Amino acid sequence: MKKLINVVLGICALAMLFICYRSIADQQDFDNEVKQREVDVKARLIQIRNAENAFKEQHPDEGFCGDWDSLIAWVKEAKLPTIIKQGVLTEDQMEKGLTESKAAAIVARGNAAEIAANGLQEFRRDTTWVSLIDSLYGSDFNPDELCYIPHSDAKDGEKKKFELIAVWIKTKSDAVIPVMECGATFDTYLVGDSKQWAREAANQTEIADGMGNYPGLKIGEAGLNWNNNAGNWE
Repeated sequence: MKKLINVVLGICALAMLFICYRSIADQQDFDNEVKQREVDVKARLIQIRNAENAFKEQHPDEGFCGDWDSLIAWVKEAKLPTIIKQGVLTEDQMEKGLTESKAAAIVARGNAAEIAANGLQEFRRDTTWVSLIDSLYGSDFNPDELCYIPHSDAKDGEKKKFELIAVWIKTKSDAVIPVMECGATFDTYLVGDSKQWAREAANQTEIADGMGNYPGLKIGEAGLNWNNNAGNWE
């Protein structure tokens, strides 16, 4: 009888050890999933920032784009300038007053005597235009996904869009500048079938609110505290 009791106690002890191990392992798996989702959302926000900066560069009068359909349509068709460089200016050439722009202008005029006189026979500065997608993201990038928050469909299968704001503001020095803000709150990507996800989103939101911070991940600031589109994790 005593032997049987010891066997039963041993089995119970092993079961308890397994339950403790599984509980710790499950929590580690969950924590790792939370971290991975944060990484994915940050990566998408950086992609959005790259697109917005390129848009403003080519549309200085419009500033940043505040409409997803317009931004995505532009990303699909946009091209970026790339300068192909051949040859470099020597110290002697620069001491004589040659600069990159002056040398390029001489070569562009195509006067063989002038080019030879300045020693620019091997100097080339040609501008080519390449696809924005290939330049910034790679050919496998799908621009239609740019507006969607990664993992936001983990619970109900419905993708949620990032909040996007683009406005012009007047600074304290009376300068008028374009600013933008794009973010995803915790409750949009920390979602899932288990209650643990809801608790995690609520806990992180409570902490952020208590500190007066945005309750999620975002880039930029659509207000007087504009920050050159920095991420709130940077």
